[in-house]
Amino acid sequence: MDTLFGILQILTVVVVLVVVYRPLGDHMARLFTTAKDSRVERGFYRLIGVDSASEQTWPAYLRGVLAFSLIGVLFVYAIQRLQAFLPYSLGFPAVPEGLSFNTAASFVTNTNWQSYSPDTTLGYAVQLGGLAVQNFVSAAVGIVVAVAVIRGLARAKSGTLGNFWVDLTRTLVRLLLPLAVVAAVVLVAGGVVQNFAGFTDVTTLTGGTATIPGGPVASQEAIKMLGTNGGGFFNANSSHPFENPAPWTSVFEILMMLVIPFSLPRTFGRMVGSTKQGVAIAAVMTTIFAVSLSAMTWFELRGAGTATQLAGGAMEGKEARFGIWGSTLFGSTSTLTSTGAVNSMHDSYTALGGMMPMINMMLGEIAPGGVGSGLYGMLVLAVITVFIAGLLVGRTPEYLGKKIGPREIKLASLYILVTPTIVLAFTALSFAIPAVRADVEGTSIWNPGLHGFSEVLYAFTSAANNNGSAFAGLTANTPWFNTTLGVAMLLGRFLPIVLVLALAGSFAAQDRIPATAGTLPTHRPQFVGLLTGVSVIITALTYFPVLALGPLAEGLQ
Repeated sequence: MDTLFGILQILTVVVVLVVVYRPLGDHMARLFTTAKDSRVERGFYRLIGVDSASEQTWPAYLRGVLAFSLIGVLFVYAIQRLQAFLPYSLGFPAVPEGLSFNTAASFVTNTNWQSYSPDTTLGYAVQLGGLAVQNFVSAAVGIVVAVAVIRGLARAKSGTLGNFWVDLTRTLVRLLLPLAVVAAVVLVAGGVVQNFAGFTDVTTLTGGTATIPGGPVASQEAIKMLGTNGGGFFNANSSHPFENPAPWTSVFEILMMLVIPFSLPRTFGRMVGSTKQGVAIAAVMTTIFAVSLSAMTWFELRGAGTATQLAGGAMEGKEARFGIWGSTLFGSTSTLTSTGAVNSMHDSYTALGGMMPMINMMLGEIAPGGVGSGLYGMLVLAVITVFIAGLLVGRTPEYLGKKIGPREIKLASLYILVTPTIVLAFTALSFAIPAVRADVEGTSIWNPGLHGFSEVLYAFTSAANNNGSAFAGLTANTPWFNTTLGVAMLLGRFLPIVLVLALAGSFAAQDRIPATAGTLPTHRPQFVGLLTGVSVIITALTYFPVLALGPLAEGLQ
């Protein structure tokens, strides 16, 4: 029955995504190409002093991204430190400095890593005014950066990539807000909590007492999923019945995570003038997603040992409401996007099953990835793939009529190297510095040995890739982890954005090269296979040694 139900869930997700791919992708393409502004948008532009008709060079666009994000970090930090003086604080004190920095960096970078229990740490003012707002705007930042990259490929001899403030406003007003309102209504209808009731003490059937939490959960849950954010209102995240009451709401949340990232390739195809290019990118994303989901599900169904096999599978850390198939589908979706939400505990998966969400993040979350970030990550890999193919046949590589020269391949290569460097460096430092290692092994790691190493590796992989999920056996609310994870999140978000916008500016400045008989077709199955292989091989060569020290070694024991 669990297998049948799991297959039906997968088919439902596939059908819905196929149905919405074209209309939503076309809507986003129109959103970023029209010259018309709504009345609300014009009023906002006047308020902040922006001329919607003017465009920005890539350095100016980047300055807008960085300045807006810096203000977000400072605001979220301040609102946590002032929590005791805010309304609806529920009596919670100010959040400590280190944790406030970590949380501010987390939500502004679209990571939503949580080193705390949100339902016992943050009041409604911080949840709504700080975290929920960043759920919207950090997602919008990822989308507009992807759009700037698309414009770089679509334009010729242009010094501009659009206007950051216009793109940001349109993304919020015309895309994220309307979808979030509809999603929140559906979640409320499904039983997700939406109130300002605080904590209610009730008498149980046995005569005891219980404390029931409330809160504006559905409104935050909607954008948490649509924006591939992932930070839960409760500590149990989407395994909590107030966030995810039923199997069908779990499928709905999966769809929310996937609907924008899987539709953006259509937007890409429309904006560059070839929908076949979008289909090719979507095909690569789908292939990687299908293989990853199959592997994770097989590892968990197979279990590890007699006990789990007699129990029908590895059910530790999983909700009986969702079963193994529903858990692995959610987990694959969450880590192949940059969401990080969980309806089961990845730390309780089998050793090889738990390795799969780690690998999903190590791939760069490109299948389909976070809103925006998945697409521009895949386009960088497409540039590298075309370059490799050009070397094989002895031709100057081109992608969509743009020449890939030394500058372009340097930027693309640095983009690929940034995140692994952050992950591996901080993981190594956690065990190489004697004082830090003693604290990590004595305070943070609940499971010593190979699994404990995997917990630390998972944490930095999640932070640098802006995912936010965790192996729950790691206590991360310590000075070392609050600081280093926060820095990893900021570097993992903004260094790639710097590089990818510079790449977009380089492409935009070029003239378009006419296609010839020797031009590599980038919309055919051969290119889909080549791009898929390059994406996997780069990850395998980069991370295989460190995986062999953790989950692979544990799984082979």
